[in-house]
Amino acid sequence: MREIPVGLLGLGNVGSGVVKLLGENADAIAARIGARLAVRAIGVQTADKPRLVDPGGVPITTDLEAIVDDPAIRVVVELIGGEEPARALVLRAFERGKHVVTANKLLLARHGDELFAAAERAGSMLFYEASVCGGVPVLRMLREGLASDRITQVMGIVNGTSNFILTKMAEEGRAFDDVLAEAQREGYAESDPTLDVGGGDAAHKLAILTALSFRTRVKLEDVHTEGITHVTPTDFRYAERFGCAIKLLAVAADDGEGICAYVGPAMVPKRWMLAGVGGVYNAVYVSSYALGQSMYYGRGAGMMPTAVAVLSDLIEVGREVLLPAERGGRALHFDTRKFRSIAELKSRFYLRFSVEDRPGVLATLATGLAEHGISIAELVQEAPAGAAGPVTIVMTTHEAREGDVRRALARLDGAPVVREPTRVFRMMGGVP
Repeated sequence: MREIPVGLLGLGNVGSGVVKLLGENADAIAARIGARLAVRAIGVQTADKPRLVDPGGVPITTDLEAIVDDPAIRVVVELIGGEEPARALVLRAFERGKHVVTANKLLLARHGDELFAAAERAGSMLFYEASVCGGVPVLRMLREGLASDRITQVMGIVNGTSNFILTKMAEEGRAFDDVLAEAQREGYAESDPTLDVGGGDAAHKLAILTALSFRTRVKLEDVHTEGITHVTPTDFRYAERFGCAIKLLAVAADDGEGICAYVGPAMVPKRWMLAGVGGVYNAVYVSSYALGQSMYYGRGAGMMPTAVAVLSDLIEVGREVLLPAERGGRALHFDTRKFRSIAELKSRFYLRFSVEDRPGVLATLATGLAEHGISIAELVQEAPAGAAGPVTIVMTTHEAREGDVRRALARLDGAPVVREPTRVFRMMGGVP
């Protein structure tokens, strides 16, 4: 049987999963392609590091460029992550006429235009299914399954670390720092978790989802990004009262005037399927003109789920190596679309104030909001914990512009009666 020589860059968690699956499912994969995928060399950045799998005699080298330059290798799989040297290696692979499979969301979010253009010039293919939501085939669905439809909104839970933390906080009433420490011990969070809990990882993935959904160029600066570090058990208690769960959502929507893309914690009605997505699972909810609503759910990370996505791309590359097609590097023909400021977003909001216990405070808050056109839908007031403690006042609003809400709170938070910055969450509603 024919073989398709593959060069693997990276033998960490995902790379090990790829080697393991290729070994265990070699016959089934060969039957699907009509040829064997044969890893001919593995490139690593650190030579003397313990490995999760035995590569079975495949040579391991720190000379990554030599793998890319090897004329016998047809496909390069980039799993080293980060911007450099990944970017330079992928561009070098295209210069040498090779196809590339990557799981590198940061690389695509920051340099997608450059990479797709290079692939198109070379007549090569660039596949990247594993870059978003691990083994959930959401990118293939957006790129191919809904190619004939018009997407109006994509919304999802795309970071497993943050979802694990929020799920634990909701179920066990524990503080953020406590659950984060557990997530680090269990291997769900990095020693420096900033990219996950700060929303950056979700923003990288949303940039890719937005580009595919709306066929437009996306810069990371277009994606408004907030994290979950300020979420407290108190907020979960109120969320329960309002029939909601708190989730870190990645949302991009096209209202006809432009696209608004943002990542941030939100109160999600419990009737929504997204509210029930717990632990390290991911889910992406898509609204489109013809199909309507659809949701794609599964494990968003981990050795085997992500390796499944990488191998699905490898199988597709393998088929087209045997039967070449004019794919243009799988480049989308992007338009340049207008991105709207988050200040223009209209939503309902949850506002939690901590204020002094004195007459007139409620009137001060209500007046400050009304001056910016913000109408109160519901109000809850808690007595202070101690004789002189602060009072908690929670309000939900009717639909309002985010910019108006932020301007109102900037003024109110400076008032003498307000003890600490107001907690703000968008409140989702509507169809899903």
